[in-house]
Amino acid sequence: MLPAYLTRARIVLPDGVLTDSALLIEDGRIAAIEPDAAAVPRTAQVIDLGGQTLMPGLIDLHCDAIEKEAEPRSRVMFPLDFAVAQVDRRNAAAGITTPYHALSFASTQFGVRNNETASQIVRTVAAFRAHSLVDNRIHCRYEVTDASALPVLKTLLEAGVVDLISVMDHSPGQGQFKTLEAYVAYMIGNHDMSREEAVAAADKKAAEQQGALARVERLLALAARLGVPAASHDDDSVQRIATMQALGVRMSEFPINLETAQAAVARGLPTILGAPNVLRGQSQSGSMRAIDAIRAGVADCLCSDYQPSTLIAAAFAAERQAELTPSQAAALVSANPALACGLSDRGRIELGLRADLVAVATVAGQPLVTHTWSCGRLVFSAGYPASAMSAGAAVASAPAARSEGRVAA
Repeated sequence: MLPAYLTRARIVLPDGVLTDSALLIEDGRIAAIEPDAAAVPRTAQVIDLGGQTLMPGLIDLHCDAIEKEAEPRSRVMFPLDFAVAQVDRRNAAAGITTPYHALSFASTQFGVRNNETASQIVRTVAAFRAHSLVDNRIHCRYEVTDASALPVLKTLLEAGVVDLISVMDHSPGQGQFKTLEAYVAYMIGNHDMSREEAVAAADKKAAEQQGALARVERLLALAARLGVPAASHDDDSVQRIATMQALGVRMSEFPINLETAQAAVARGLPTILGAPNVLRGQSQSGSMRAIDAIRAGVADCLCSDYQPSTLIAAAFAAERQAELTPSQAAALVSANPALACGLSDRGRIELGLRADLVAVATVAGQPLVTHTWSCGRLVFSAGYPASAMSAGAAVASAPAARSEGRVAA
């Protein structure tokens, strides 16, 4: 792999921004920042970024877009190897160099979330890693009311193909579904159920609550022994945070309200909020607005949830709406997720780290990815008309202040 010399870049560092700067990539690593011309190998490919923003490659801890690639319509399945290859390309185009594909092990009824199908997708992702554009990883989501998923997840964990595990409870009356009607509406809309089928599914969930805590304890104990980080999902109270942490959870996904997010932060649990929530200005389920959590200093990470393209847009929107520095905004989608999952080799633009990088330009007022490098390989580039691009990112005029506040890595 030839070295690459990126010039005329606005480089977002952990503690500030360099303008009209340069960076050298060698052997998949960041070899130099603002190198002397004499230190640049003659064989290096020179890429003039024309003032575009260069930031760390995005790390997405939770995105279930892979499910829609495999099952684009209810009960319509595509070949899994085709689906995995397509979602790999989508992530490269979105600037996501480390995606954690979120796969639900929830029942034997709901299409792609069937335990057997979800397990097959996990193994297909693992088989494709040697050919992939980005560093594809697996986030297994365990629905605590499903006893049948436990042995399946145990097998996958012991096979070493799981990179993150989370526990969730979608029973009506708590968490995401605050009422039975909210649950029924979701199952009708997302799983093409009749109302009678959705109500029956809710009744089945209630009946299967027995033994859930013991199952979660066994699963998280195994994950801890194997060094797989764990998250809880849709935490809705201070008490829930305490319980989850006692069980071994290391991060809180989509806390329902500000009080719960504050409790997670107070206990040292990184919080993960949805980028679509930032972009839309609201939660799809009526929970806390992500931008409010960012403003309150209790949002550590953004994830794309179900739409990879929202992650870069949300980072720049958060910078503007919450008055973050560029470094703080970048940390929400790079350094902080890396820290949460123990990835010490990426997430920041620093010497010696993986050259996971993304260049962003403003096109028709939108911050759009123009280049993505994964471990030094240029895996995506887009040739927007020069007349359509503005130098720098959507908030390039913001002062290059040093990072302050909790969201900075």
